[in-house]
Amino acid sequence: MRRIVLASGNRGKLAEFAQLFAGSGIGLVAQGELGVGEVEETAATFVENALLKARHAARVTGLPALADDSGLCVDALGGAPGLHSARYAGVHGDAAANNAKLLRLLEGVPPERRGAFFICVLVLLEHADDPAPLIAEGRWYGRVLEAPQGAQGFGYDPLFLPEGQTLSAAELDPATKNAQSHRGQALAQLRARLGHRH
Repeated sequence: MRRIVLASGNRGKLAEFAQLFAGSGIGLVAQGELGVGEVEETAATFVENALLKARHAARVTGLPALADDSGLCVDALGGAPGLHSARYAGVHGDAAANNAKLLRLLEGVPPERRGAFFICVLVLLEHADDPAPLIAEGRWYGRVLEAPQGAQGFGYDPLFLPEGQTLSAAELDPATKNAQSHRGQALAQLRARLGHRH
């Protein structure tokens, strides 16, 4: 079993990654279990933030590190909340406040102008100074609903209606969500590329 440190403290992400990596021969260890604190996300893009997080976790632990940076980009808001998705309303990880702010800003915007996508960028570093990180990206297109639906998932899931679905991301069962989501897409890419590397 290959151990990789997951550079995240987000419980929802940890649970999703555990399901997505089941049976892969890779054992993910949350960075918090190894005494790694959060690193400040100071970059201007998802890929650079993911690199910052992975490099920090790899440097502290000496293990290969996997980091994800993800967010929701809404067309009518010029791509916001984007990089600031987790702390959109001011407090990091306050999903209820973030969702309330998003709904407030989109008040009166008709369904056809509520297009949005979730993006996930995954970075895997073999060590802190790895010059050739594996980078994978997934995008999940849909639109923002006018009211939350469903209680599964996390973050903006109750407000996101994926293209071709009648259920919100928070109403989908985990297996269906993982097969379609931005994180599931990025991870499938990453796993395929890992097969080439090893």
